[in-house]
Amino acid sequence: MDTIAIVEDETDISDLIALHLKRNSFAVFQFYNAKTFTESLKNSIPDLVILDLMLPDLDGMDVCKYLKSVAEYKNIPVIILTAKQDETDKVVGLEIGADDYVTKPFSPRELVARVKAVLRRVAVPESSSEGANKIINIADELFIDPDKYSVRNKENKEIQLTTTEFKILTILAGNEGWVYSRDKLIAGIWGEDRYVIDRTIDVHIKHLREKIGDAARFIKNVRGVGYKLDTKE
Repeated sequence: MDTIAIVEDETDISDLIALHLKRNSFAVFQFYNAKTFTESLKNSIPDLVILDLMLPDLDGMDVCKYLKSVAEYKNIPVIILTAKQDETDKVVGLEIGADDYVTKPFSPRELVARVKAVLRRVAVPESSSEGANKIINIADELFIDPDKYSVRNKENKEIQLTTTEFKILTILAGNEGWVYSRDKLIAGIWGEDRYVIDRTIDVHIKHLREKIGDAARFIKNVRGVGYKLDTKE
């Protein structure tokens, strides 16, 4: 049973989310401020966090940054809740590593669907005899291990990517030279029925490039079309 941490100071909203998650067989832990949530991580790490941005003791963005900066917590998927209708909070949230966002007011059923989709997306694929240890080598500069969800550079140092950044890199590297439109990347990561703004892909690729250093030159923007990975220089 997957465990979900709800970090939301509004009791009625937290209870509503918890009710629908429990109906869908999730174990739920509710926290009403950042401090109690972060302290709880010492004892138990949830499978996913639903994080409100307007907490009484600490900005939700700072909580997300904290999670993504600690090796033990960085792979916990985060769905942010925002009451703002403009794209600023959404884009900033994605920039710091959130996996998805939901704008208030929201449908509880939609939120549960988002939770399930994110958990499917981050699930580590089971190794098979056919695919085990199949490392994707990008010009001897990056080495992707799909089974372990890890990327290492030529110095054999692991590069800390978010789940979405890893998915983008794996998709592009799996078909070098192919041009992927933003819509195709969105469908490959979030599914065909998920509405995601185009800017989301641009934000994730920007941060992916920053993290992979010199190898960023292999990810190329095909103007008006999308992105491709090409090691030919």
